[in-house]
Amino acid sequence: MLISTLTEVMGVRLGDEEAVRIIANAGFDAVDFSMFELHNDDHILNGNGYKEYALNLKKLAGDLGVFFNQAHAPFPSMKRNDEEYNKITFKHIVRAMEVASLLGVGIIVVHPSDISKENNFEINIDFYNRLMPYARDLGVRVALENMWGWNNAEKKIVPNICSVPEDFNRYVDALDSRYFTACLDLGHCGLVGCEASSMIRAMGHDRIKALHVHDNDDLHDLHYFPFSSELDWTRITKALADIDYDGILTFEADNTLKKMPTEFYPAAIKYLHDIGRQLVKMIEESKNCK
Repeated sequence: MLISTLTEVMGVRLGDEEAVRIIANAGFDAVDFSMFELHNDDHILNGNGYKEYALNLKKLAGDLGVFFNQAHAPFPSMKRNDEEYNKITFKHIVRAMEVASLLGVGIIVVHPSDISKENNFEINIDFYNRLMPYARDLGVRVALENMWGWNNAEKKIVPNICSVPEDFNRYVDALDSRYFTACLDLGHCGLVGCEASSMIRAMGHDRIKALHVHDNDDLHDLHYFPFSSELDWTRITKALADIDYDGILTFEADNTLKKMPTEFYPAAIKYLHDIGRQLVKMIEESKNCK
C-alpha cells in the first residue's frame, strides 16, 4: 500500500516545487496537490500559463520518483445565498479538475456543501452531475468527503453533509460510480459521533477509494499527525484491512506544520512518512491475520 501527503501548508510557504521535493525526499510514494488558493484570481493556475506550470510539476515529481495521486479543489464548493461566489467557484473547480488531469491525478476531492435547509441532497447531486462531463472528458474521478457543521448557539461541531454513513452512502450511491467516489476523512468521523472504524465498515470497499488520514481529540478538527491524539489506529487499520481497502493512505495532517519554522519541515515530513509506513504495516498485519 502506498502513502501520500498534501502540499498545502508547505506549498503556500515555500512554493509547490519545494513542497514536492520535501515530500519526495522524505520517502513518500505520492503527492496530494492542494488547489485551495484558486479562489485568488491572480493565482498562477488561473492564468494563461497554468498548463506549463502543471506539466513542469508533473515532470519534477517524476524526476524525484513520486507521482500525484490526489488533489483538492477550492473550498467551499458553494455558499448559501451567494450566487456570484458559486458561479465563479464552479469555474475554479473545473480548472482544478483540468490541472489534476494534467498532473495525472486519479481522484480530486470536491466537497459537498450545506447550502439549503430543505434541499441539500438535490442541490448537491445536481452540482456534482454538472461536473460529470468534465470528469468524463478529463479522466479524473471526483470524490465527495464527509463534512461537519458548526452550532453557533452551542459552540460545538455537529453533523452535516455526508457526516454519517447512511447519508454519505446515499450521496455516493446516487452518482455514477465511473466518475464519483468517496474520500473518507477519518478525523471528521469522531467529530460528529461516528467512530472511524465503524464508518469504514458501514461504507465498505466499493465506496471508499480515497482517505484523509489525520488525528484529533474528537472535539476539534485539529489535523494532527496520527498517534498524537485520540483516534484508535488499531481499530482503524483493522477496519481498513477488513474491507480490503485498496487505495492510498493520503495524509491531511498539515496543521501540525503550521506553527513550525520551515527549517523543520523536512524532518517533520520524514516523521509523517514513518508514521505512514507503520500504519501500512498494521493494515497488512491485520490482513494476514484473517
